[in-house]
Amino acid sequence: MKLLILFVGWCILFVLCWPLAIVAAILFPLVWLISLPIRLIGVVVHAALALVSAILFLPARLLGWRRCA
Repeated sequence: MKLLILFVGWCILFVLCWPLAIVAAILFPLVWLISLPIRLIGVVVHAALALVSAILFLPARLLGWRRCA
């Protein structure tokens, strides 16, 4: 659904201002490639924090504590 909204927005932009739409179509893949390392860092930080959380809560889980949710 997000892709459809993005495509319709690009089509509207193309009708209203086609040079800006062409520039957006060219720059979008470049911005996506630049954002990949930032996403990778986010995944690594999330995994590290999940590991620390699991290590800290291990004694409670071994003693039988369970979340009520």
